[in-house]
Amino acid sequence: MAVKSRILIIGGTGYIGKHIVEASVKVGHDTFALVRESTMADPTKAKLLHNFKTIGVNLVHGDLYDNESLVKAMKQVDVVISALSHTHAADQLKIIHAIKEAGNVKRFFPSEFGNDVDRVHAVEPAKSVFSVKAQIRRMIEAEGIPYTYVSTNSFAGYFVPTFVQPGATGPPTDKVIILGDGNKKAVFNKEEDIGTYTIKAVDDPRTLNKILYLRPPKNIYSFNDVIALWEKKIGKTLEKIYVSEDKLLRDIEEKPFPDNVGLAICHSVFVKGDHTNFEIEPSFGVEASALYPDVNYTTLEECLDHFI
Repeated sequence: MAVKSRILIIGGTGYIGKHIVEASVKVGHDTFALVRESTMADPTKAKLLHNFKTIGVNLVHGDLYDNESLVKAMKQVDVVISALSHTHAADQLKIIHAIKEAGNVKRFFPSEFGNDVDRVHAVEPAKSVFSVKAQIRRMIEAEGIPYTYVSTNSFAGYFVPTFVQPGATGPPTDKVIILGDGNKKAVFNKEEDIGTYTIKAVDDPRTLNKILYLRPPKNIYSFNDVIALWEKKIGKTLEKIYVSEDKLLRDIEEKPFPDNVGLAICHSVFVKGDHTNFEIEPSFGVEASALYPDVNYTTLEECLDHFI
C-alpha cells in the first residue's frame, strides 16, 4: 500500500474542521492540528482537544499570524488543509506564503466548503465573501502550489434543523417561507461526509489541481422537493409563502450584518441555483460520490428522519 500523506489541518477545532480531523485519523493519516495558545486555554474547546489527543491527533502549537510557527508545522507534513471560517479567508495568504517558504507541501486545500466561488451569481455582501475565496484561488495558482478545491455546497447541519426559516428553532410544522419559486436544485451534505470526502481526495491524483464537487445524487433537491418530502414524513400539508426575488433583494439590503450575508448566500443557492446550474467538466472538476462510490453517505431524507 502507498504511504498515506501526513496532514496538517488549520482551523481544526472549527465547525467543519473537527470533522476533517476525525476523518483523517479514522483512515490512518498522521494528523496534525494547528492550535493557538488561546485555543488551548479555552474551556469550550477543552473537551474537543482532549478527544483529539485520545484519537491520536498531534496538537501543534502555532498561530496563523506567526510565520515561524506556521512554517515549522508545515515542515512536518505533506498536505495542508485550511478550514478557516469565511471571516478569515483573506488570512490564507499567510498560509500560501508559509507553504512557499516551507517548500515541502505537495498539496493545499484552501477553506472553500460551500459554493464554487468561480461559478456563483451572488449579490452583496455574499459577492464579496465569495470574491475573497476566488482571489485566494488565483494566488494559489499563480504561486504554482498544487491544490484541491472542495465545493461542498450546503451543510445539512445548517439547513435541515430549521429549513433556514427566520427565528425558527426546529423544522416547520405549520407554514414555510420559500425563496424564489422553490424549483432550483440545491445540494445538502452532512458534515461528517464532507470530512470523509475531503480526506479521500488527499492522495488521489484524480483530484490534483481540480475542484472536488460534492453532489451525491440522493442529496440534490429543490426547496419544493424538500418540503414535499417533509410533508409526507409528518403527514401534514404546510402553508407555503413564496418570497419573490425582488422582495428578497430588498430584504438583503435592509438586514444588518451578518443576517444579510446569510440571506445573500440563500439567494445564490435557492434563487440563482448556483449549486447545480452548471455541468462539472473534466477540465476543471470531478464529483465526489462518483469517485468514491464506497462512501455510504448520509442522505437528506435520513437527516430529516432525525426530526420526526
